[in-house]
Amino acid sequence: MSHATDKALVNRLRRANGHLARIATMVEENRSALDIAQQLQAVIAALDKAKTVLVSHHIEHHLEEAVGELPAETRQMLARISELARYL
Repeated sequence: MSHATDKALVNRLRRANGHLARIATMVEENRSALDIAQQLQAVIAALDKAKTVLVSHHIEHHLEEAVGELPAETRQMLARISELARYL
């Protein structure tokens, strides 16, 4: 699957972009630093999740290109590895 056709990834990025635009408005409106920091943290978390999805799909895609279709057990193992990788 192409990254451009991964609707979940595109939706995550669009949502993060919308939140970031609202944060800029919050700054212009002189909203509290706490409110802005909380929203910034939410955007950072959303982008980290998008990055994890992107990298996981990329690894899975190229692994399948190299060795063929992956069995369900291997996909589950990759999902656990991907989950662990978010802590890097």
